[in-house]
Amino acid sequence: MLKQFLGVLMLCFIFGKTVSAQTSYEAEILQFQNDLNAEYKNPEESPLTPQEQKEFKGHSFYPIDSTYRVMAQFRKIEDPEEIQFPTSSGAIKTYDTYALATFELKGNTYQLPIYQSHVLRQMEEYKDYLFLPFTDYTSGVETYGAGRYIDLRIPEGNTIVIDFNKAYNPFCAYSPNYSCPIPPEANDLKLEVKAGIRGPEEH
Repeated sequence: MLKQFLGVLMLCFIFGKTVSAQTSYEAEILQFQNDLNAEYKNPEESPLTPQEQKEFKGHSFYPIDSTYRVMAQFRKIEDPEEIQFPTSSGAIKTYDTYALATFELKGNTYQLPIYQSHVLRQMEEYKDYLFLPFTDYTSGVETYGAGRYIDLRIPEGNTIVIDFNKAYNPFCAYSPNYSCPIPPEANDLKLEVKAGIRGPEEH
């Protein structure tokens, strides 16, 4: 009886930890979503017009799905290739192809280039900022046609967490007054990424 009791106790402990981890993760993503919604309501940050800000009820997101949080192998490129990103306004923005991220998702292996902005790396706050733009099979169907973005930071080791639940739209999805990099062909994922932000439905 004692062994059975200890076994049940251990299962309860493990289950409790699992539930706690899931709850913590969901809270993290919900905080990301709330922060993004708050940004669009803030007149100092929002790409929306004053009237749109008043009418804004929040973004549409896919259900939170931890399978879209992947641990990727991170291979820094020793001699970074400079890339000229075309943008929605026709201007050009300069980035370095900083690293390659390799990961498994939905049973297949994918590789995406990760970029570093020449402008942002000069700023103390963003010197370790990395940029991951991507398109996928939802682009132009359920999500913004010109792709979505994920913000990353330079990791300490040779792995990096990529969480597609934190994918967001560029400001250009809501206003023509911005110049947003267009993801290159190398950043097109050959699957549906049903995670992160959807829409926008009215733009």
